[in-house]
Amino acid sequence: MRGWLSALTMMILAMMTLASCTNGPCRQLKNPELANQQVRSAQPQAGLGGGSTVSGTTQASKQSSGQSGGPSAGQTTVLVYKPDGSLQCGQGKTISAQEMEKELKGIKVLKRENRSDGMMHIQVCGSPTGMVNVYEISAESLKEAEKRGFKKFEP
Repeated sequence: MRGWLSALTMMILAMMTLASCTNGPCRQLKNPELANQQVRSAQPQAGLGGGSTVSGTTQASKQSSGQSGGPSAGQTTVLVYKPDGSLQCGQGKTISAQEMEKELKGIKVLKRENRSDGMMHIQVCGSPTGMVNVYEISAESLKEAEKRGFKKFEP
């Protein structure tokens, strides 16, 4: 009786798996406009900002770096990031985007902000929160920033 019940359970699970994605890949968005909206909302916004709240923690986002304007004509930019050091349950020492920018000395920073890396993280006290400091710099400075421990940010 047990073997029969186990076999029936397996067949039901197999049928549910096959039937769940009958119209193409399960993770593919059906509406391309929705995909464009999600990409736009994930990108950092320009300008001066107040604070925003993420999981009950106030963060200074969309801060101006105090340097002039955006990129000059024809200059391409990239986003680089580094974890801000914050750990769950209030552990760790958080480094502000403004303070960490000092590590990019000699590289012109056009914009900076503190934001989520967009990844899922285990929820355990002492593990990383997933908050990162993101900087917009010229594409020519990417190699130098990588030498200093920053990574290219791809939202």
